[in-house]
Amino acid sequence: MSLDISSSSLIKPNFWARGRNKSVMIATRNLGFVKIIARATKIPAYIGGTMAAGGTYIAYKVEQASTYTQDKLSAFKDFTDGVFDKTGDFFKSMTGNSGTGNDGGAGGAEGGAGGAGGGGGGENDAATALGATAAAVGLTVDDDDDADETAVEDEDEDEETMKLIDDDEDEDFESQEETDDHMLNLTRQMIEIRNLLASIDHDGIRLPSIVVIGSQSSGKSSVLESVVGQEFLPKGSNMVTRRPIELTLINTPESASNVAELPALKMSNITDFTQLQKILYDLNMAVPESECISNDPIQVTIRSPKVPDLSLVDLPGYIQVEAADQPIELKKKIRELCFKYLEPPNIILAISAADVDLANSAALRASRLADPRGERTIGVITKLDLVSPKVARKILTNKKYPLRLGYVGVITKAPSTKEGGGLFSRSKVTGYQAFVAQQNFEHTYLKEHRDEFYGTTVSTKNLKKKLMRVLEKTMAASLRPTHLAIQQEMEETAYQFKVEFNDRPLTPEMYLANNIDMLKLGTKDLSHEFSRNELKAILKNALDQKVLDLLAERYWNKPFDLNSSTTVAVEPNLKELTQSIHDDDLYWHKKLDLASGSLTKLGVGRLSTNLITNALLTEVDNLVDNTQLRKHPMAKQAVRDAAKTVLSSKYYSTADQVENCIKPYKYEIELEDREWQASKENAVNLLKEEMRQCNELYHDIKARVGGRKLQQVITYLEKLKQQKTADVDLTSNETLGFSPTLIQRGKEAIFLRDRLSILKMRHSFVKNSKKCRSKENKYQCPEIFLDAVASKIASTSILFLNVELLSDFYYNFPRELDMKFFNNLSKEDIEKFAKEDPKIKKHIELQERKDLLENALSKIESVLAIQRTQKKTESVDNDQKSLFKW
Repeated sequence: MSLDISSSSLIKPNFWARGRNKSVMIATRNLGFVKIIARATKIPAYIGGTMAAGGTYIAYKVEQASTYTQDKLSAFKDFTDGVFDKTGDFFKSMTGNSGTGNDGGAGGAEGGAGGAGGGGGGENDAATALGATAAAVGLTVDDDDDADETAVEDEDEDEETMKLIDDDEDEDFESQEETDDHMLNLTRQMIEIRNLLASIDHDGIRLPSIVVIGSQSSGKSSVLESVVGQEFLPKGSNMVTRRPIELTLINTPESASNVAELPALKMSNITDFTQLQKILYDLNMAVPESECISNDPIQVTIRSPKVPDLSLVDLPGYIQVEAADQPIELKKKIRELCFKYLEPPNIILAISAADVDLANSAALRASRLADPRGERTIGVITKLDLVSPKVARKILTNKKYPLRLGYVGVITKAPSTKEGGGLFSRSKVTGYQAFVAQQNFEHTYLKEHRDEFYGTTVSTKNLKKKLMRVLEKTMAASLRPTHLAIQQEMEETAYQFKVEFNDRPLTPEMYLANNIDMLKLGTKDLSHEFSRNELKAILKNALDQKVLDLLAERYWNKPFDLNSSTTVAVEPNLKELTQSIHDDDLYWHKKLDLASGSLTKLGVGRLSTNLITNALLTEVDNLVDNTQLRKHPMAKQAVRDAAKTVLSSKYYSTADQVENCIKPYKYEIELEDREWQASKENAVNLLKEEMRQCNELYHDIKARVGGRKLQQVITYLEKLKQQKTADVDLTSNETLGFSPTLIQRGKEAIFLRDRLSILKMRHSFVKNSKKCRSKENKYQCPEIFLDAVASKIASTSILFLNVELLSDFYYNFPRELDMKFFNNLSKEDIEKFAKEDPKIKKHIELQERKDLLENALSKIESVLAIQRTQKKTESVDNDQKSLFKW
């Protein structure tokens, strides 16, 4: 069989790199294997010449086949099949006929001569086929290399060679399109670097994204959804895109489904894109009507086996006139927001509808302002099916409003039928099914008009490829400047970190752990310092106050009352205790028994447990104040809550144990001489302290009222009492001009004066009297006896408090701290806690910035190293191919 070759039928050899015809790709892989074997067996140079000639022949055949109809393409496949058969026979003759090696050599020589003469006879078809296939491999690889090294300015010429899907390329729209693995990997790494750099607040450190702009109803959202393959963007009659949506697409071949996440909201594993659409709608509608636009972006990440690796930004659509319910500055705010994202190095995806004159395209006007030379702008023409193919072709030829990166035509929606049925009905088709319907309709429409769209770039599939290629090249071009900027910023940050914090690493977790460890160490020291003696002192002081209250109630209180002479029975004078009393004097016996019973039955269990619990909490607060946790109110409260939790768990059992242990003292109390002597000294001190306090209070009243005035009031009140004029109205003006407040101060002064007199008498008696030296005279010395009872209760209670409460606290409190801070707090809570301290916040943020810059620098250097290795490999391969061809 033969194929005619004419110059008019030739197209660019670049078709091999861009068209990616499936049958040719299979042939290329097989022929690559042939090439390797040919090198291994060291085929003579004359066969190489034949191969070069045959390679040219095959190249022309391929170029011709690319412009012919499907019948010619089938003929070409038959031809290549024949080449493979002959190639196999050739190797069989070389390896199987050892005895005819000379014949083979002769044939090779003849073939070489034929190749040198510009043709070859049919006698040496096997050698010719081998040379042709090997040369075809070299041509394909060369073209691919050239395509990868093509600059952005050659993009228009490359795109003109992209064709519609052929009839034999009809494929399931649910499958992932073939993509260059190297491009996918490189683009993905650069998108990761871009997302990493986005958190660094520095204008000179960023990699580009693809920014999508267009007027409302231009099909902007539909283009993005067709790229993703899902309906997920908010829809509505009013302005629903009020915040930028920063969309990161990550190709995950191993994934079985599409998964979305919203990092800022801590939402992940969203598989229902209807739910995602509702979330995005609510987030946009949260912007008040009075503002209508917010600069705060919404970050969305979509992982899917059906999406390319891309970084996109969806912006609010341009409007021509503000509505009545919209702010008058809305148009200006949209322009300002979009212009911020259109700055270099971002790529602009300008969306325009085919049924609107490009002269009126708001997207092209905005892109012209941000990119006057059109070097960063890709024009996307939507709704191709709404205009005639001739009009669409005229737009896509990139002549009237030229862009360096050209135009891509797409159909992003399948039309709905009037009856609501049919193959492309959208009346009930949503989600991924709508994407399938759109893809099928677009493919069918463009195939029907393939002749009209010849030489232009159309279809969503080609748009994806173009976006990936342009984004990769733009990112690659930005890597070295970004690498330099990161290096400079890294040096500045490292210097600042060394000067201010001496290169001391710090993270929120480290900061929290250090403070908790200090708190635990303080708790260990507290277990040694807060011993039994300290506990006893706390409880004894509380019981001493109870003793004083009981003594005052039973013995000392002599309230001044004008009616006392008539309404209150006269009690024996306290001076009788200084004299000898008889054993049958039941009054003083009963009085002491009642006072002692009140002391032992006042609920010492709960009283002592409360006291020690509060004392421990106070000590814990003191421990916190000695750490950096004092600057964190929430942490301080959390520590206190942890202490309360541990103490509360043993509160009731401890109180019951203490109450049980002091139960014998409710019936009988036995004292030793040493205990009595110790209590005597303490009772003297208590009486002395009580005298001091009474004296202070009396002089305080005297200072406020005045000594002379106070004496007048006291004299007046005493005369009234002596005259027994209880019916005198002390609030009337007949009280010599004394106000009710002054009368009250006079009564208090008389009470304190009398109390002081009693205390002096009792202090002198307890301290100096021989009767108070012996425990047998307890009824005459109730102050000593009650103090002795209080001491025994305190000593006994402390034994159980130490065992039941304190030991458990010292053991469980550190563990409760770990539970409170490390098990119950999230990473975000710990970070929030640490950054409450401004100095620590600065330290942590500078550390995070330094780590972030180091990570970004490492990733960029890795990508640059891959690029250098790839260029070296390509250079070596090109040299080998050139030598092989020669």
